[in-house]
Amino acid sequence: MLARKKDPISQTRGILYGLAKILGDVNAVKRGTVGKRVARRVTGKATGRMLGKLFK
Repeated sequence: MLARKKDPISQTRGILYGLAKILGDVNAVKRGTVGKRVARRVTGKATGRMLGKLFK
């Protein structure tokens, strides 16, 4: 099976979301709220997985 080529808009969106994530991490370090950010990220991932299984 051939790998599907990503269109430029999808690639750009992925890069921008990645940069936003990094900027959020930097901001959390500056403010001293890294623990809060990590906890929210873990909670968000778990919620997303549960909802994914629920609506599968």
